[in-house]
Amino acid sequence: MKIAQFALRAPQRWPFFYGWFIILLGTFGVLMSIPGQTIGVSTFTDSLLGVLELDRDQLSLAYMCGTIASSLMLTWAGRLYDRLGVKPLALVAAFGLGITLLLLSVSDLIASGLGGGFWMSFFVLAVGFVMLRFFGQGVLTMASQNMMVKWFDKRRGFAMSFSSVALSLCFSIAPLFLDGLIQGWGWRGAWRIMSLVMMTLVPLIVLLFFIDNPQSVGLKPDGDYVPKENAKRESLNKVYKEFTLSEVRRSFTYWIFVLFLAMQGLFGTGFTFHVVSIFAESDLTRQMALSVFPPAAAIAMMITFVFSWGSDYMPLKYILLLKGVGAMLATLGLFFLSSNNVAYYMMIVGYGMSSGLYRVIYAVSWPKLFGQLHLGAISGQAMTVIVFGSALGPVLFSYSLSQFGTYGMAALCCTVIYGLLTIAAIFANNPQLKWQESQTDT
Repeated sequence: MKIAQFALRAPQRWPFFYGWFIILLGTFGVLMSIPGQTIGVSTFTDSLLGVLELDRDQLSLAYMCGTIASSLMLTWAGRLYDRLGVKPLALVAAFGLGITLLLLSVSDLIASGLGGGFWMSFFVLAVGFVMLRFFGQGVLTMASQNMMVKWFDKRRGFAMSFSSVALSLCFSIAPLFLDGLIQGWGWRGAWRIMSLVMMTLVPLIVLLFFIDNPQSVGLKPDGDYVPKENAKRESLNKVYKEFTLSEVRRSFTYWIFVLFLAMQGLFGTGFTFHVVSIFAESDLTRQMALSVFPPAAAIAMMITFVFSWGSDYMPLKYILLLKGVGAMLATLGLFFLSSNNVAYYMMIVGYGMSSGLYRVIYAVSWPKLFGQLHLGAISGQAMTVIVFGSALGPVLFSYSLSQFGTYGMAALCCTVIYGLLTIAAIFANNPQLKWQESQTDT
C-alpha cells in the first residue's frame, strides 16, 4: 500500500516533468502488445501450420474471423477507457494477453482433446485470435497510446516523436527477435516466456506507474513549458470544440484518416503474415525476407522523428499525402519484386516511409482534430476499423496466391486503393478550423 501511495504522489516531486516518464511507460505498453500484433503472430505461422490440420488459406481465414470479431468490441472498450481511465483497462489487457498466449502455446493439444479435425482446429485458433487481437492490438495499444497524448498539448508531436521512433525500431526488428526466441525455445516456449512477462512484469509497472492524465495528480499538460508566440502554430493546434463520437462519424476528414490507417493495417498484416512465402515465391530466402525490416526501421525512425515534431507546425493532411506516396511505393515494389531488383529497395523505402508516418498519424491525429473529452470512444472506433482492415490482409494475400498464383494481384489492389485515398486526402482539412470558421461567419 505504501509503495502504491508513493507511486501516486511521486509525479509532483519528480525533478522533471512526469509526462516524459509517461512517454516511456506508454511506449513500453505498446511494445508489450507485439504478441497480439500481426508482426508478432507472423513468425509463428509456419509452426502453427505444422501442428494444426489447416492450410495457409484456412489459417488466414481463422485469423481474419478472430480479428474481425475482436474489432467489433473495441468501440465499447474505448468508451470504458473514457469512464475508467488507463490503469484498469491496461491491467485487464495484460492479464488477458498473458492467458491467451499460454492457451495458444497448447492450441493443438486443446483442439485434439476436443475431438480434433479441421473444424475444431479452426474454432480453437479463431477463438485464440479473438482474444489475442482484442487484448493486444486493441485494448493494450489503445490505452497506452491515449495515456501518452493526454500528458501533452502544445508539445504533443515533439513528445510523441520519441515514442514513435522507438516503436518503429522495435516493431521492425520484432520478427528477428521472435524468430530467435522460437529457434532457442521452440514456438511453445516462446509464447510461454512472453505469457510470463505479460502476467508479472507488465501488471506491476501498470499498477505502480501508469497515470491516466496530469490533472489527476495536480499537474498540467506539458508541465511548466511555455511556448513562444506563434499565431500560425497556435491556430493549427488549438482545440475549439470537443467533438462527440456521433459528430466524428459524420466527418469526411475522420474517415479518410481512418481508412488510411486501416489500409496500413491491411497491407502491413498481409505482408508480414506471409513475408517468408512472398519472398519464396520470388525465389528469395527466408533470411532475405526478414532482412527487410531493419533497414525499413531505420527509414521509419527518421521519418517518424521528423514528422512527429513537424506535426506541431503543419496541417496533418500533408503528412497523409506523403504517407500515400510511401505506401504506393511499397505496394508497387512488392508487385515487381520477382522481376526487378530495384523493386526490393522500393519496397523497403516505401514500407519504412508508410510505417513511420502511420505512427505519426495514429499518435497525434485524434486529440488534435477532435479534442480529448471523448478520446477513448473516438480512438476505439478508429481502432475497430483499423483492426477490421488488418483482418482482411492475410486472407487477401493468401487468396491472391491461391487464385492467381502470385501475391502481385493483392499488391496491385492495394496500390489502387492507396491512390484513391491519396487524392481524397487533399480535401481532408482540420475540422477544428472548419468549425471555428463557421462560428466566425455566424
